[in-house]
Amino acid sequence: MVIVLEKQTVKPLSQAFSIDLFYTDEESVLDAVERKSMFNLIDGSSGNKVSFWLLTDEPFDTSRFTRRQRVEALGITNFYTTTPEDTILSKLRWAKLAGGSEKQLTDAIRVFEMQFDRLDIEYLKHWITTLELDIQWQHLVDQAEPY
Repeated sequence: MVIVLEKQTVKPLSQAFSIDLFYTDEESVLDAVERKSMFNLIDGSSGNKVSFWLLTDEPFDTSRFTRRQRVEALGITNFYTTTPEDTILSKLRWAKLAGGSEKQLTDAIRVFEMQFDRLDIEYLKHWITTLELDIQWQHLVDQAEPY
């Protein structure tokens, strides 16, 4: 999830999640706010995690945040998610930053495959060039089997 979070809202955010059910480290959250990076919320029973990425003022972050789409999820009607294109680009970018993370590349491929008929390819190509993701994109194209 991409969020906007200020220092003064870290404590209320941490307190919003039951310590019996979820784990997040308040110091990590404060560090993420200061560095405009990310932190995790971990489900204590399953070990699943939600990654919270802090919105930066980088052009790509601004673009993907303005393109977000409102969806209904778990009964919440004001829940926003990134577009498939921005999810693909984010995954490719994280793969590059992580030195070739197979998980991130596989996630990007799966989104590409499932959303292929609805993707704005020109938008993707623009950001692939801008973010210098040509190698990761070529890997995706070579591996994907669009439905």
